[in-house]
Amino acid sequence: MRRGGGEKAKNFTGTWKKLILYCKNYSIAIIIAVLCAAGGTIFTLVGPDKLSDLTAVITDGMMTGIDLDAVAGIGFTLIGFYLCSILLSFIQHFIMTTIAQVVSRRMRSDITRKINNLPMGFYSHTSHGDILSRVTNDVDMISQSLNQSVGMLVSAITLFVGSLFMMLITNVIMALTAVAAIFIGFMLMRVITAHSQKYFARQQRHLGELNGHIEEMYSGHTVVKAYNDEENAKKTFDELNGTLRDSAFRAQCLAGLMQPLMIFIGNLGYVAVCVVGAVLTMNGQIGFEVIVAFMMYVRFFTQPLSQIAQATQSLQSGAAAGERVFEFLEAQEMEDESEKTAHLEKARGYVDFDHVKFSYDPGKTIIHDFSAHAEPGQKIAIVGPTGAGKTTLVNLLMRFYEIESGDIRIDGVSTRSMKREDVHSQFCMVLQDTWLFEGTVRENLIYCTPDADDKKMEQACKAVGLDHFIHTLPHGYDTVLNDQLNLSQGQKQQLTIARAMIADKPMLILDEATSSVDTRTELQIQNAMDKLMENRTSFVIAHRLSTIKNSDLILVLKDGDVIESGTHEELLARGGFYADLYNSQFDQAS
Repeated sequence: MRRGGGEKAKNFTGTWKKLILYCKNYSIAIIIAVLCAAGGTIFTLVGPDKLSDLTAVITDGMMTGIDLDAVAGIGFTLIGFYLCSILLSFIQHFIMTTIAQVVSRRMRSDITRKINNLPMGFYSHTSHGDILSRVTNDVDMISQSLNQSVGMLVSAITLFVGSLFMMLITNVIMALTAVAAIFIGFMLMRVITAHSQKYFARQQRHLGELNGHIEEMYSGHTVVKAYNDEENAKKTFDELNGTLRDSAFRAQCLAGLMQPLMIFIGNLGYVAVCVVGAVLTMNGQIGFEVIVAFMMYVRFFTQPLSQIAQATQSLQSGAAAGERVFEFLEAQEMEDESEKTAHLEKARGYVDFDHVKFSYDPGKTIIHDFSAHAEPGQKIAIVGPTGAGKTTLVNLLMRFYEIESGDIRIDGVSTRSMKREDVHSQFCMVLQDTWLFEGTVRENLIYCTPDADDKKMEQACKAVGLDHFIHTLPHGYDTVLNDQLNLSQGQKQQLTIARAMIADKPMLILDEATSSVDTRTELQIQNAMDKLMENRTSFVIAHRLSTIKNSDLILVLKDGDVIESGTHEELLARGGFYADLYNSQFDQAS
């Protein structure tokens, strides 16, 4: 949605207020850097005054002899001033570079913490690529803006004000001449800045959208190729890339006008000073040394305009990036649970769903009125057509989402009265979407179970039929899983199942756990799962109903409600929805 210029200005100011508050722990160091930047500029400003004295000494001695001692004294003083200016500028740059990197590190850490504290629903409305763009591109832009703009802005303002002051005390007429020429530059810069800010904000937003598209297309590259959708993917990329190009071009083009504009204004100032200075010299009102000093003062007076323009451009980019970062950091987190005291050391396995109601979006109920009871050691199968709410039930059981009404209890304790991590600690999950990170096979297997010994790890791999394959790898269990090592989807699934077996939690959740393996491997894994599920309450979601025939209880879901429940034989005998669903598999096979 487009916003007016006034709102953008407000966002610019508000975002930088947030950034300043974010950096308050480093306020003393920033103040020192500001003072160093101002001090270095002041030493630079004093130079033309001494240069004027040097010119006067040389001019006066042209006829009677130049006082070399005075020239040397002024020369060494100038060298001292410029060395002090360089030293203070270096200190300022060092401090601001350090602060920029420290702030970037802290900001990335805060974003990472925020990622873990946001509800799962947030990620269903935000692309992964956009979040990655905030962690990388936007934080880098803020770091660059802090590093470059603060010191530059302070130096430019000090140089501008200081040179104006020095010109006024040197000669008022020539000072007013220079100011009149430069005043035009301020007005033009103000107009350009007012129009360019909205394009910098669009640039950062479009960059995030482009990154989101690239991440999605890359992660789903196989599907894109399989469905011959390369042209559409490229078309979408070209549209997003073109939009980014347009917004970036407009932002950079408007900002790029400032530099040549300031050069023109500076040259205009030089001309005005030379003309007026020549007239005043001919009238005997000033000496030649005043013109020499003013030539440098005009440069010092116009140079800050260019620097202020560059700093403003950097500040605008930083504000646009900061707005996106703070939007993410200020998103609504999951409620604090530090006051909750209910705790289960190791659940026995009683699970109750009591009239549970849930919807992802208001007004679109997914689970209407779900009730069920599971005994310790039971294997509970959840079946039903796509969209019936099977995976949603598991998400609610794990408290990935909060229910609207009703209750879910484990061993009689409501999951609402327990901390989320305590609920998670009672389950191990195997999902249909495998997740492996770049690390060794061993590290992937003992993920979050670092105390597991090699014997337990190898037993789990043997149980799922993976031990022989692992020993064929170059370094066995210490082989690094990366892009160079191609694992089949079934082997990845076996690894995640072995990981769950090693975790050895009181209860299990299997969401299409054998969907990516062949029939023989499925039978082997099923036998291992049967052993694993002994004396454990297990919730199994499966489309292939042949895998859950031996379940103690089968819950049949349709449109968010349990329409049938019982054992496999009981449900077949009823000849209802489950029987139709089960028999349809054989009809399709024939």
